[in-house]
Parts: sequence; structure tokens; C-alpha cells
Amino acid sequence: MFSFLRRKKEEEKAGITVYMSEPTLLYNTKTEKDCIGIIEKHLAPGKIIVPSKYGLRPTEHLIDESDVFVAIAIVGKLTSGVVREIERAQSLKKKIYTLEIARKGDHLEYALIEDVPDELEKLSPEQTKEFYDEFRVEDLPKLSDLFFGSRKSGW
Repeated sequence: MFSFLRRKKEEEKAGITVYMSEPTLLYNTKTEKDCIGIIEKHLAPGKIIVPSKYGLRPTEHLIDESDVFVAIAIVGKLTSGVVREIERAQSLKKKIYTLEIARKGDHLEYALIEDVPDELEKLSPEQTKEFYDEFRVEDLPKLSDLFFGSRKSGW
């Protein structure tokens, strides 16, 4: 009777399930969409579990349901939440990839790498908070940008 009120279930294609571990800083951004596109292109999953679709609720238990785990690293850093989820994926012996994001000029570059490179900095919760604070200040618009606009592409 009220079928229009029901949420439509997402149709799942046959294939692997990928859990995408991302910093909350990227939730619902253009960069998150780009990351999903890269995962779809390179891993051809049947389903991608994206934590931002669950708001700020914990989603670590969904790692158990996945076949592949993809950690998102921003400018060579893994946030404490992503590190915690990597540890869980490793304990479950999941296939792990890292999607590194770096800024080159006004553009972002992406690299999908198998496993977790040792050179990535693993941040503690305190370091993650500092990183987020620095990151937000960097992306705050200047007063002149409010009036004249900015050509800088955001995350």
C-alpha cells in the first residue's frame, strides 16, 4: 500500500564485496565519488560498502562481510580510524589495497596499490585531530574568495 515510502534495495551485481575505509573528512565529497569510481574501474566489485552511507555510526563489523578491503590515505597519512579498520581487516586475512590521494598543483592524483605501504604515516587519534584541523584551515575560503571566487579545486 505504501510501497513508495519503502526504501528501494540496491541491486547487487555478482562479484566481490569491497569495504572502503575512508577518513570522515572525505564523507560525501567529490573525492569520495572519485575513489568509488577508481575502485569500480580497477576491482569491478559487485558491491562497495561505503561508511559515509551509514552516517557516523560504526561500520567496522561490515569488514567481516567483505572480500576486499581498500584503505584511503590522504597525502601519505592514514588516520587513526582507518588504521584501526586496517588492523581488523588484517586479522580477518582480507585482501587489502591502499588508495593514495595526493594533491599536485590544483589537481588530485590517485594511486591504487596492493597492501599497505610501510612509508605511509599511521596517525594516532591526537595526530588525526591535528591533521583534520590543519586540513580544514587549508580549505577555508579567504575573504577575497568569497567576493571574487576561487579556482582552487577542493577535496
